[in-house]
This record gives sequence, structure tokens and C-alpha cells, in this order.
Amino acid sequence: MYDLELEKVIKEIKKNKARKVVIQLPDGLKPKATEIKEKLEKKSNAEVFIWLGSNFGSCDIPKNFPKDFDLTVSFGHSVSV
Repeated sequence: MYDLELEKVIKEIKKNKARKVVIQLPDGLKPKATEIKEKLEKKSNAEVFIWLGSNFGSCDIPKNFPKDFDLTVSFGHSVSV
């Protein structure tokens, strides 16, 4: 239904040599969180964590967001034209 561009994310993880990655998903994508996490881990060899807090857009990074990750990936959604 959505193109999450996971291959792009995998390239960024590898490019940044990230070992610990956190993904932030809007509520509509949270049912797919485990599937996304597993695919990213399998193809990037990074340890991926899922942020379960609220997310109202990719610019919505909480003040108490952990700083001990090498890379943060915030997913959003928009209609393709």
C-alpha cells in the first residue's frame, strides 16, 4: 500500500555504519513494525529498535528521545502522484 523505501533506509544504515538504529512510525504503520524491523536487521546487520511513542509526523521527535542510537529513521506518509 505504501512504498516505505526500505532499500534506501538500508543504504543509509550501511553508509553511516550504524550499529544501533531506532525507527519511528506513525500509528497506521505500527502494525507492520516487526516486519519492518526484521527486514532492516536482516539486510543491514544493524540492531533495530522500534520507538512506540506517539508520532504525528517525521518532525515529531520527542524531547526525551534517547540519544544513544547511531541513526534515527522517522517514517511518514503521503499520497504518491
